[in-house]
Amino acid sequence: MRGRRLAVAVAFGTAAALGGALAIGPVSVGAVGTGHAPIGGLGRFAHQTIRWNDCSALADSEVRASLRAAGAQCGELAVPLDYAHPDGASITVALSRVKASDPAHRRGVLMLNPGGPGDPAMGLAAGVADGLPEIAARYDLIGMDPRFVGASTPLTCRWPTGFALRSAGPDRRTFGQSVSFARELAAGCVRGNENLLPYASTRNTARDMDLVRAALGEPKLSYLGWSYGTYLGAVYTQLFGQRVDRFVLDSAVDPDVYAAGIFPSMGPATEAALRNWAGWAAARDATYHLGASADAVLSTVDGIGRAAQRAPLRVGQFRVDTHVLPVLLFIPIRIDGDESYAGIAEDVAALKAAAGGATVSPTAGLAANLAAVYGGSSATAGRGVSSVIFCADAPASHDPEVYYRDIQARRADEPRFGPLTRNITPCAFWPTSPVEPPTRVHNGVPALIVGSTGDPRATYPGQLALHRDMTGSRLVTLAGAFLHLVYGIEDNSCITDTVNRYLLDGVLPAADVTCHRAPTSAAPAGRAPAGGAPAGGAPAGGVAGG
Repeated sequence: MRGRRLAVAVAFGTAAALGGALAIGPVSVGAVGTGHAPIGGLGRFAHQTIRWNDCSALADSEVRASLRAAGAQCGELAVPLDYAHPDGASITVALSRVKASDPAHRRGVLMLNPGGPGDPAMGLAAGVADGLPEIAARYDLIGMDPRFVGASTPLTCRWPTGFALRSAGPDRRTFGQSVSFARELAAGCVRGNENLLPYASTRNTARDMDLVRAALGEPKLSYLGWSYGTYLGAVYTQLFGQRVDRFVLDSAVDPDVYAAGIFPSMGPATEAALRNWAGWAAARDATYHLGASADAVLSTVDGIGRAAQRAPLRVGQFRVDTHVLPVLLFIPIRIDGDESYAGIAEDVAALKAAAGGATVSPTAGLAANLAAVYGGSSATAGRGVSSVIFCADAPASHDPEVYYRDIQARRADEPRFGPLTRNITPCAFWPTSPVEPPTRVHNGVPALIVGSTGDPRATYPGQLALHRDMTGSRLVTLAGAFLHLVYGIEDNSCITDTVNRYLLDGVLPAADVTCHRAPTSAAPAGRAPAGGAPAGGAPAGGVAGG
């Protein structure tokens, strides 16, 4: 891959079992054997045949068009709602497939996940086919919309927003407002979904992946996942290690703190990424007039925050208050390229004018993010699924005081983002509890982990934690970058060649690899999309932004 970048819409959006299955009551998590052998009562699912079609029936017109242009096929697979009771209700997961462009040298299937949690994956098969042609030549590319996501059996929360997080603001009163907001969002997920909520877990999605593998007739599965998709991939390696072929986990989530601890871990890294942007903006003070030093630029940002505390800022048709302002900085800061940084500077300049009392028109990027935060006229399909997955994966404290004490203890260290990333979430008011404990990832399955040292979503200490937990892994690091999502995004021969050699030739590096940007090379261009990873991202659809 030279000069091409993969368009991955990823938010942020987190006992060795290589020789056998882990028990979950009456059914084995390794319930589908190599090939089609039915084990553990899953015979009616393991014997399925996927009926492929031309994708013309997909409701999402953009995904439909991209898949049809790529010559993709689409299909569905029935999976148990509850793997502990496989004779009960079933749901469907939707799939896309772009066949290997060099069938004579095809080596298997590569399942893809862009992150979230809660981001659809079907369209990613077309994106990888276009952006990573060397990989698309050798693998059938499989995009599986996770359970309750996209074209799979739907689960929609009745939310007025695409973002679950709001900042706690400066004081007890504003924190109380955010508590009420989280409570209302939780209530919006309950009606009509009561029987589905407990089964939206990552563990069940990993089990769905293995049923897809079996239905495709593949003895092993290769996988490429970004952001939250790294946690999903890591869980699969723990549950189905003997079926792992080549796994690439990009911008890895710390499995030891996922899910309740994943947002608090972002605070310090996001503060550091904002300071990096501030240095960039200071060097261009003649253009943006935000300050001639990084400290001066951050002082400008803080002044905007104080103004929003006094009264909401008038930005077009929107009113930006103290709960929302940090979100507008949090969304795009995951990309450290000139174009993205210029967009952030334009946003902050507009907010600075609004803080001075002017009524301003938002930039295109700011308008898109504001529309996502405040609901706008966008479709509600898929809203809340990220929280549904988080809440099904791990318990969260139900005591608001736990969150408030944590915020207060970190205000000095994380003044801009701590009240956002440490704030209470809908999981504090969830009506159901996880039916299984979180997966403890610890195995020797070979895998390649890719990341950057300044990742503000999947932080570098978390990437190192997954590397330690997966003792057979190698780590490829892009040094000095404040970037969430690397492979396929960063045009860096060291990253690309290392990953491609593993996926194409099966060669893991003999030791961990550190890559550097060329002095004259630009970081990835492009602004973080609204609802990206989170989007990277967390509030919209997940952890990062994937």
